[in-house]
Amino acid sequence: MYEGFLTDVKGIKLGHAEDAHALTGTSVVLCEDGFTAGVDVRGAGPGTRETDLLRAENLVQQVHAVFLTGGSAYGLDVGGGIMKFLEEKNCGFDVGVGVVPIVPGAVLFDLAIGDAKVRPDFNMGYSAAKNARDKDKTMGNFGAGCGASVGKILGNDFAMKSGIGQSSVKVDKLVVSSIVALNALGDIFDYEAGKRIGGVYDKKNKKFLETNTLYENKFKDYNLFSPANTTISVIATNAKLTKANCNKISQMAHDGYARSINPVHTMNDGDTIFTLSNGEIETDINLVGILAAKTISRSIANAIYSAKDAGGLVSYNSIK
Repeated sequence: MYEGFLTDVKGIKLGHAEDAHALTGTSVVLCEDGFTAGVDVRGAGPGTRETDLLRAENLVQQVHAVFLTGGSAYGLDVGGGIMKFLEEKNCGFDVGVGVVPIVPGAVLFDLAIGDAKVRPDFNMGYSAAKNARDKDKTMGNFGAGCGASVGKILGNDFAMKSGIGQSSVKVDKLVVSSIVALNALGDIFDYEAGKRIGGVYDKKNKKFLETNTLYENKFKDYNLFSPANTTISVIATNAKLTKANCNKISQMAHDGYARSINPVHTMNDGDTIFTLSNGEIETDINLVGILAAKTISRSIANAIYSAKDAGGLVSYNSIK
């Protein structure tokens, strides 16, 4: 396991809510004082909310929360519950007659395991926001990772259980942290350790199979799993960044996906990374981007290392 957590950045709170029976859930990152934010969407099948707002030329400069959730597009309902929680605390963009909390978010597809009729909703979003704490070490089958899985090219019989992972890296006073809800189509690697840790797994013969090789040999038959993926993440940092800078950091952080997930950014993934900045310290944007990719890779590995068997899927901990 790699060290550090998303909440190592001052001003960040993290909360989760899930249905362990239905295998779905939500993770909410609160930044109630307002953080500068950006996003980069690389996957071709995203489900997102308020991402256009984060374009550098648009009006609103700060957000008050970001959510990662299961439930596919149905899960976008959690945003309303998070807004309600924040409104009750008078957190939001001042519009004269009240406040409007700015709450972007992204979904992953977890309907293929557990109960497909149970999805994160308004109440779950409110609960996750209410559960948010400034010291959160939650990883594994919780929140948005409750129903997450990887290596799905041959369906659930060969897929593995994943979850959420966190980590952070520090250089002097600079802190860059992340949370990842790992729900990828592809195979998963611990980049720094140089080893494969998740993906398509043949339980009978107790060995990994290669997603790319399977695709090359019989690609025309692999269409049924097409919507069942997406890895979604949040980067947080105490670096002083503009919206444009945050968008660039999100772009650079996708290098962490590319190092740790193969294949990645496919037509069957909705890969999305948000970046949040509290603006505390001046630093070099290149260093922030380098560390962002590093912490993303570490959080991906932690999502595998912390997961437990569920929904008929095996986890790293039961095959290692």
